[in-house]
Amino acid sequence: MKQIKSSAEGKILTFKSIFISDVHLGTVGCQANKLLEFYKHTRSENLYLVGDIFDIWALKKSFFWPQEHNDVIQKTLRKARHGTKVKYITGNHDEIFRKFVPINFGDVELINKCIHETVDKKKYVVIHGDQWDGVMKYAPWLSKVGAIAYNFLLRLNNLVNFIRNIFGKEKWSLAKFLKNKVKNAVKYIGDYEKTVSSYGKKKNVDGIICGHIHKASNQNFDGVNYLNCGDWVENCTALVEHLDGKMEIIKWDEIRQEIVNYRTQLKEVV
Repeated sequence: MKQIKSSAEGKILTFKSIFISDVHLGTVGCQANKLLEFYKHTRSENLYLVGDIFDIWALKKSFFWPQEHNDVIQKTLRKARHGTKVKYITGNHDEIFRKFVPINFGDVELINKCIHETVDKKKYVVIHGDQWDGVMKYAPWLSKVGAIAYNFLLRLNNLVNFIRNIFGKEKWSLAKFLKNKVKNAVKYIGDYEKTVSSYGKKKNVDGIICGHIHKASNQNFDGVNYLNCGDWVENCTALVEHLDGKMEIIKWDEIRQEIVNYRTQLKEVV
C-alpha cells in the first residue's frame, strides 16, 4: 500500500517506483499543471519516464512552450538531484533522442528500454511500446497524420469543455469517447495489448510496462502482466509500485480530490 504522511506541502504519497508516459510537453493538450501537482505530492525511489515526454513532432510544426512545461523539466531534474533514480525511456514522438542512447543528462539516464525488478523480485520490461504499433512500423507517415488529427480533436475538445463549463457540467474527452466507441479503435487496442504481452512471454519476464496508446491498463495475458501507464493529456494516470511490490494504476484526478478533502479536514481540526 502507499505510505501517506503530512508535511508543510500537505498530503505526501510515497511509493517504491513511479512510471509515467505520454506527457507530450510542447502541445496544447499536455496537462503539465496536473503533473506538477502530482510531483509535489509524491515521492519515490525510482521514477521512470516511459516515452513521449516531449512531443518533438508537434514542436517541429508549431512551437508551443509555456512556463509550466519548463517547470516539469526543472522539477524532474530536481527529483534526480535529490536522490530519485530517474530513467527516461525514449518514445516515438521523442524518437530523435534514440540515436544518442545510452547517455546521461545530468542525473537522468536516457535509454530505449530496461528491466525493472520489483520489491518482490518480479521482472518487467519497461519500453514505450511504439515498436508493436503496426501503423508506426509499416506506415509512419500515417501515424503522423493521426497525431495531427488527434491534436485537432484536443483543441476542439477545449471548446466543448468551455461550453460545458458554462452550463456547470464536468469535463469530457471527445478523443477518449471515440477511442472507446469506434469498433476498429477498440479492436486495435485489444490487439496491441496482446501483441505487447506476447513479447514479454518471449523474454520470459513477469510483465511488461509501456505507454504509447494513451490507455492505462493492468491486465494479464497468458501469464504476463501487461501494464500501461496511460497519459498526461486526457487521463492523467500513472503506474506505481507500492512499498510491498504491488503494482497499481492511479488516476490523479481522483487522488487530488482526496488531497483537497484532506486539507479541508485539517482546517476543520485547526
